[in-house]
Amino acid sequence: MKKVLITDGVHPLLQEGLEAIGFSCDYHPKISLAEVRERITPYSGIIINSKILMDREMFDTAPLLEFVARLGSGMEIVDQVYAAEKGIAVHSAPEGNCNAVGEHALGMLLAHANNLVQSDCEVKQKIWRREANRGFEIMNKTVGIIGFGHTGSSFAKKLSGMGVKILSYDKYKKDYAAHLKYVEETGLENIIHDADIISLHLPLTPETRHFVDTEFVNQVARPFVLINTSRGNCVATEALLTGLATGKITGACLDVFENEKTETFTEKEDRLYQELYNYPQVLLSPHVAGWTIESKEKLAATLLRKIKAALKDY
Repeated sequence: MKKVLITDGVHPLLQEGLEAIGFSCDYHPKISLAEVRERITPYSGIIINSKILMDREMFDTAPLLEFVARLGSGMEIVDQVYAAEKGIAVHSAPEGNCNAVGEHALGMLLAHANNLVQSDCEVKQKIWRREANRGFEIMNKTVGIIGFGHTGSSFAKKLSGMGVKILSYDKYKKDYAAHLKYVEETGLENIIHDADIISLHLPLTPETRHFVDTEFVNQVARPFVLINTSRGNCVATEALLTGLATGKITGACLDVFENEKTETFTEKEDRLYQELYNYPQVLLSPHVAGWTIESKEKLAATLLRKIKAALKDY
């Protein structure tokens, strides 16, 4: 019987579905990367999340491997070129958590605009500052969405009833927004010129690493709010801090960071992140935008469907 290694917490329907089509599943949600490297040899399939790196070494250690299934959308952790060379199918599930990411991005934006976190903390301390917590409305603002895949389009849909102007840019797509009357498909230069709010929905590639850097921040014509629910390395932390210090970036809503393993912070990183934490106009969450009760089930269902469809092609 072919075996599948499940390396992270998943909804039971994925394991049950795999076993129903003849796989034996080993469920080890707490397994480490080092342990996977030691154990992967006999497996025909592996279910992974962000902690597992499927590089050449890992693939070479798994001669029986037929598929890799990623719980989510970020594929920078999989050497897809090498997987293709070895005839190994690679599946991801961006459809499973894009709604969650869209809702989270909107929630962070609204919380920032209305000073909700600060207000909540103050009221609980019996501090009553109405004028200091006066917010702003996003209606009539221009929102630039960079990257219009599953999460970018989901965020746009959430914004569609908010009375904002939505500009979208995707380097690798054309005519993708023709059916969306609430979205204006445009070039990056127009977003840089017109946007009050910029939201990133990009994969992490060599091209998108530090997409938002000092040059980008300086080019944006207006002071702007930055939202990043994609990948932390798409934003250069030092450029972000400079933008906040100068007022060019008036607020930031961040679910992802360049280094998300706080225990590994260097002295420099510790200093930079502490500076970031000290800005009251910066709203942070621990990479949970796509991490909802519903998305856990939808991610599992999406991967199961794709694995079953691929097996029929063999």
